[in-house]
Amino acid sequence: MEDEHVLVDDLEEYLGPEALITTSGSYYGLRKLFNMHIWRLMLHLPTLIFVANVGDCRAVLCRRGKAIEMSRDHKPHVERSRIEALGGYIYDGYLNGYLSVARAFENWHIEGLKGVNCPLIAEPEVRRAVLIPDDEFMIIGCDGFWDVFTNESAVAFARKRLQQHNDPEQCSHDLVDEALRRCSSDNLTVVTVCFQKSPPPRLVPRFMARRCMHFEKQL
Repeated sequence: MEDEHVLVDDLEEYLGPEALITTSGSYYGLRKLFNMHIWRLMLHLPTLIFVANVGDCRAVLCRRGKAIEMSRDHKPHVERSRIEALGGYIYDGYLNGYLSVARAFENWHIEGLKGVNCPLIAEPEVRRAVLIPDDEFMIIGCDGFWDVFTNESAVAFARKRLQQHNDPEQCSHDLVDEALRRCSSDNLTVVTVCFQKSPPPRLVPRFMARRCMHFEKQL
């Protein structure tokens, strides 16, 4: 099985105008050609954002430096009741002892994971959020990325890089490179989408602002 490197400079040009992408974004990753069981669609409208997820990719929104999870990892233990109701089981964290996800495309060739009442489904879970001025960017990554990054550490790392160069394409590269440096042992795919033209502002802790105001008042 060989790896394929994918780099898309302009998502709108790549997906076409029907994708309705109205903000800057870029895609960089290392993905397997076969047995892809991760799918994600992000539709960005002027005030709303929809995230549809199947698998163990994850989308995290940065809202003024705060990490907000926009999807749920479809690990088998998360959907245990549904799986067992359909006659499936979880062994050592794997669906029917084979898959590490409870929702996926393909993989229908695996014994016990096909048919009408299959415990493996491809129904996306959709979340919606209203975009506000404090929303800065979103990171979308596969499980190999999140194996070595928490939501908070990924947002902090990306925010610092965007403050330096304000380039979502370079930020995607930076995140993948850092995940490799942290010894990620799985596929790596990262998408960075910026919602503002300017870089993320530097945040001043509120307690420092209060102390400065108090000091000026004393003078």
